Parts: sequence; structure tokens; C-alpha cells
Amino acid sequence: MVGAIHSLQQASLPIVGTPDFFPVHRIYCVGRNYAAHAVEMGHNPDREAPFFFQKNPDNLVSDGGEFLYPALSNDVQHEIELVVALQSGGFEIATDAALDHVFGYAVGLDMTRRDLQGEMKRQGRPWEIGKAFEGSAPCSAITPASSIGHPQDGVISLQRNGALCQSGDLAQMIWKVPEIISELSRYFLLVPGDLIFTGTPAGVGPVLSGDTLDGVIDGVGSLSVTVV
Repeated sequence: MVGAIHSLQQASLPIVGTPDFFPVHRIYCVGRNYAAHAVEMGHNPDREAPFFFQKNPDNLVSDGGEFLYPALSNDVQHEIELVVALQSGGFEIATDAALDHVFGYAVGLDMTRRDLQGEMKRQGRPWEIGKAFEGSAPCSAITPASSIGHPQDGVISLQRNGALCQSGDLAQMIWKVPEIISELSRYFLLVPGDLIFTGTPAGVGPVLSGDTLDGVIDGVGSLSVTVV
């Protein structure tokens, strides 16, 4: 039967070392998962229960692509993050079984309309207009865990126009990947194709049209995006 509208193309990411693509279902993000970033955003760095927000699969921008500076914002900021790609899921996944559900890892950018996000915070409203806009989720190809294991440490960094602006270590994450998966699965049914952006280290800052952003996570991969 012919539908009323044309079907939209499935969002996907390339898989390193293969001609295959990883179909993306949902994108979850973890807020304030590095203590130094929590401090720079004016929050307590102590370990607290994680909180989550979402982006949309069609917000993805592939490695080497362009990030279109969005409308209605004068303060768009970069946040470099480790991304977890799930090959299976479920409800209430046990922490000690969580890594069994991981297909691989990638390098992502949680692009944020900081001024709009700040206004939503002040009004006690949802963050979507600051977080889930077009192009707000640049992401590298996915490197399978079968080839790199499950990284627990390693430098995560971002350069803007060749100058280092963000740098940290995966070991500094307040909530580790197995804990994130387990906690998230208490609230949502996780399924194959879900991506989880796991938080950003300190050093977030504004971007301008013409900027080049180059992110690297040791042992995982790299990501390059141009702001236009």
C-alpha cells in the first residue's frame, strides 16, 4: 500500500572496517557527567543520580560533514563526547551485564544552543530547542567493541581551528558506561540501534561560522566537522 507521504531515509552511521552501516533508533544524552564540566556550568561536582535528554536520529551529521549554524541563537557551543552504540537492549539491564549490549563506540559532538537552553532552564521548561535541533549530533563512524574492547580510560579532546579547547580522560566520567546503560534502561526500553552520548569534559565554548572542529578519543576514533 502506498503511504500518504514518502518514507524518510533511515538514519545510520558507517561502521569502521566494514562496508556496513549502523541503523540509528534513538539518541540519548547524559548531562553533567564530568565533574569539571559540572563546575564550569555552575553546578555541584558531587556524584548525583544521572539525568538524560534526547536528540533525534535525523540530527546526526557524519564525519567530514558540515554543521549549519542554527537560527535564533547567538551562542552555539561544542561538547565533545564518547558515544555508545547498542546492539541489543531491554528493560532494567543489570550493570554487570550492560557491556554485553554494546556494539561499539564513536566520537560525538553534543552541539548546544546555550542561550536557548539557559532560557529554558530559567523557565523550568524542557531543553529540546537548545539540544535537539537540526545537525546537533555530529558523530564519527562506529568502531566495533570486538576490535577495541570497552575503553575505560583514554584522552578525549577537541580542537577548534587547530587550538585545543577541550581535554579530559574517559576515566573522569562520574557515571561509567555500564552504569549509564543500566540506569537509562530503568526509564526506557533500550533497543538495537540506540546511541548514548555519555557527557563532556570541561572546556565547552562557542563556535562561529567557518570554524573547524576536530575531536579525538584515544583508541576509539576521530571526528571532523566544519561550521557553516
